[in-house]
Order: sequence, then C-alpha cells, then structure tokens
Amino acid sequence: METFTLDLIALQVFTGLALGAVYVLLATGLSLIFGMLTIVNFAHGAFFMVGAYAGYAIYRYVPNFWLCLVLVPAVVALAGMAAERMLIRPLYGRGIDYPLLLTFGLAYVMVELVRIGFGKQGLSVDTPEVLQGAADIVIGQFPIYRLFVVGVAALVLGGLWLFIEKTSYGLIIRAGARDPQIVRILGIDIARVLLIVFGLGTGIAGLAGFLSAPMQGISPEMGGPVLTVAFVVTVIGGMGSLPGAIVAGLLVGVVESLAVLWLPEAAKVSMFFIMAFVLLVRPHGLFGRAGLMS
Repeated sequence: METFTLDLIALQVFTGLALGAVYVLLATGLSLIFGMLTIVNFAHGAFFMVGAYAGYAIYRYVPNFWLCLVLVPAVVALAGMAAERMLIRPLYGRGIDYPLLLTFGLAYVMVELVRIGFGKQGLSVDTPEVLQGAADIVIGQFPIYRLFVVGVAALVLGGLWLFIEKTSYGLIIRAGARDPQIVRILGIDIARVLLIVFGLGTGIAGLAGFLSAPMQGISPEMGGPVLTVAFVVTVIGGMGSLPGAIVAGLLVGVVESLAVLWLPEAAKVSMFFIMAFVLLVRPHGLFGRAGLMS
C-alpha cells in the first residue's frame, strides 16, 4: 500500500483550498440569487463561462490582467442585470418553475452565441507572468497563481460580507430576502434591489470563470460541469446561505483533492457522497433553513 507523507497531504489540502475557492465563488453567487430572488438560476454556469471568454476577449485588446480582473465581473454583471430586467422579471410571482425553465434555455442560447463568436474548440489561457512559478509555503512549493485565487476569493467574500452586513443597502437586501412585502410597504423599490442582487451574483460567477481560465482553459461547454458543482455545494451548505456556500465549497474542494491521493476514481463523485450524507443528517443543508421555498 502506498504511503503518503504529511507534507504531501498538506499540499493536497492547499490544492483543495484553491479549487474550493472557485467553488465558493460559484456557490456564493448562486446562493445570493436564490436567497433573495428564490430563483434556481440554471444559467449560472453559462455566466461562469461568459466570464472566462470575456476575460479572453478583453485581454486581447487590453493586455492588462489587473484591468481585466475589474472589467470582467462588471461586464458579466451587466449581462446578468439585462437578463433579469428583460427576461426574468416578468416571471416573478408565477412559481419557481417558470424562471427555472427560462434560465435553462438561456444557458443554451449563451453557449451557442459563444460558439458562434469564438468557435467550438477550446482555448488555452496563459497565467499572467507576475503570477507564474511557485512559492515556498514551508511544506513545499505551491503555484503562486493558485495562492492568488485563494486571496482574491477571500477579498471578494470579505467585501460581500461588509456590503451585506454593514451597509444600509445590505440591510435592505437581508430584509427583502426574509419578507419582500414589508420592504415594499416601506416604500423601497424592491425591483431595483432584485436587479442589483442578480447582477452581483452573476458578476461573481463571471469572476470565478475568469480566475479559473488559466488553470483549466476555456470552452463553450465549461459551464455545464461547474453548474453541477455549484448546485451540489449550495445544497450541502443550505440553499440561500452564504456561510453555507463558503464552508461547503472549501469542504468539497479539499475532499476532492484528497480523494485524488487515495481513490482517484472516486474524486469527481466524492462531492455527491458528501451531499448524500449531509442531506440524510440535515435535510436543509449545513446552514439552510426550512420554509425558504414557501
């Protein structure tokens, strides 16, 4: 039986954290949209894919990675806000099935548009020169870019927490998630709040796509597998729960990375075992609450 050193296991844990950071960003955007709008956004993976291609296109004309890091989530957020305003908003109040089916179809349209614009073949994306190479993290050498991804995810989540918990607009978002009718009675334009939340959620998904591009390349179909991961992580953490998305995303990333060492064949399905166990013990997820769909 093959033995593994503690340093190797620790490096795999760090690899899982970097993978989990992308999962966290994906699930955070999905949970944010569901928690506020009660919409199961099946186009979330497509917005992830659009973020990767938007970064690729912008970088061709403006070869500045740091500028792309700002522009990509903004562009994807605007696309998400346009989708919410023109397509999803007319379906509010008609039941959860209508926006679900609409976003499912929207994902296919977005994929086909990308195929028309960029072709069906996958594309490789180079890691920025300043972020190439590896850094010594005591237990061994670890890719600098993966450390950067973890850092960006932490900054985004910290900023999101400050926005939701410490600003007046964040208070409106939290109140709207619990009782939108009361928010309307208080004279607040709930439609604008929903628009911003949907844009924020899709913008985070686009940022995750841009960050993952140098690690896995890009293709029109890249949103499909990550959509599955996003839903699994969201279910494990609890639908609509941001803390749940963070904990579950990191957990899934670390477990998947460690599974590569001991049972590589089961690495990709390990998340489903976690989900099954969590749902058996806590049907609403680690941090979810009952009655969110009602």
